Amino acid sequence: MSYDADVIVIGAGPVGTTALALLGRLGVSAIGLEKDHEMWPTARAVHFDGESFRTLQALGVADEFREVTIPMKDVDIINAAGEVLVHAATDRIGDQAWNEHISFHQPDIEGLIHDVLDDTSGVTLRTGVTVKKVEDVGDGVVVTSIDDAGALSVLRAKWVIAADGGRSEVRRALGIETDKYGEDEQWLVVDGHLTDAPGYDVDMIQFASHLRPALWLRLPGTRVRMEFMLVPGDDPQEIVTPAAVEKLSDGILPQDRFAPDRQAIYTFRGRIAQRWRSGRIFLAGDAAHQAPPLYGQGLCAGLRDVANLVWKLDFVNRGLADDSLLETYESERKPHATFWVETAANQAVAIQTLDPEIAKARDEFIRSHPEASAVPTSPALGPGLHEGDKDERAGKLSIQPVLADGTRLDDMVGLHFVVAAERAVYEQLPEAIKNALDEDGDTVTLLDPLKVGELLSSVNARALVIRPDRYILGVGDTAADLERLVRGIPSIAHLTAPVTS
Repeated sequence: MSYDADVIVIGAGPVGTTALALLGRLGVSAIGLEKDHEMWPTARAVHFDGESFRTLQALGVADEFREVTIPMKDVDIINAAGEVLVHAATDRIGDQAWNEHISFHQPDIEGLIHDVLDDTSGVTLRTGVTVKKVEDVGDGVVVTSIDDAGALSVLRAKWVIAADGGRSEVRRALGIETDKYGEDEQWLVVDGHLTDAPGYDVDMIQFASHLRPALWLRLPGTRVRMEFMLVPGDDPQEIVTPAAVEKLSDGILPQDRFAPDRQAIYTFRGRIAQRWRSGRIFLAGDAAHQAPPLYGQGLCAGLRDVANLVWKLDFVNRGLADDSLLETYESERKPHATFWVETAANQAVAIQTLDPEIAKARDEFIRSHPEASAVPTSPALGPGLHEGDKDERAGKLSIQPVLADGTRLDDMVGLHFVVAAERAVYEQLPEAIKNALDEDGDTVTLLDPLKVGELLSSVNARALVIRPDRYILGVGDTAADLERLVRGIPSIAHLTAPVTS
């Protein structure tokens, strides 16, 4: 089969466009297909974590992203009586070399990613195109689409990434069901500009009120968001009026000083697709998982998906790995995403209760255990290309040191495997392994103590290997450990002979 591109990406939201941009930076040809002509003018996601910003950093425009985002400085949980059950300061640089909680206006972020696509060779985005059929034909995928003029197009690629949202037509066509987490509840989301009015001092508030659960978020510039759970007796037509919004917000969003640009009723839901792969077709983003927004991990999880998948497609595309590497996409990502969906769904159940007695017990628990309401630590990957089954330090996200000159590590090493080791350990490697490291263009070897010291200290080891998606393949203390880890790098494995006993 001849191919129009190596990969076709269906859906051009931030997950799909990030996938295109990362594929382009890796030299993988790709075509994006999007049914809408223009980007959505209103926001959906509004929160990144440090890992997500690190993924965007890999696109080479971190400074531009920083200009249109703001760090979230603090978070409160407040009950119906107005009591602050939890106050957490969040304005700090985390171990990813970025703030751990970052707010943004989604169209600003999407616009910057589109700018990256415009400057990236080998990838194109076609808008105003509706995908009608996706067919895995064994040695490739055939995608049939139709444009607004009614013209049919047939494209062929080696793989498809379906990032076409929570109502994914691709997922449905493949017959993939989703598992439900928590209870579905309808909420009103209101976005807009608040001018000459103070709003709340805190950047994010979860109102755990049994009378009406609500959320508040401060966004860049004059933008704010509030969300209100619908309760029995609400009129969906009336509740979206300016007067109703002012009343719901207790006057925080007054009609004469708040200019909404989005008012929509949507459903808090937790879903995980039962399968993330069907042959040469992969689900990513909301097509694979959906979470209530209480920890702001929905888009973060989608960016993790494509960061995990694209480098694996690149290695298989270049013959440096076989198809088994692609099997690790679902095995690694699904348990990780499920953790966040389940955690958010459980938090939603606690926040959304309308029973005053349950709310009273919940408040007492939070007072006694405030740490239980903290944002949980992100888990390790599920089983895959790492040694997490033997060492709990592996399979987890690596830190990103900032070097003495202010350079963030990723800007120096790029989208490559990283071998970081004490020189004494490295020097004991067999010459064949050292030669393979020298020859391999997909691996960067770091031995300078000023560059590897913080990395090694973070895992309490003398050597480690980090994957292109910044997750740790494995750690060790001896030359034998390091040799084993290096041989686990797909691009090295084909250059070296098997280990002999």
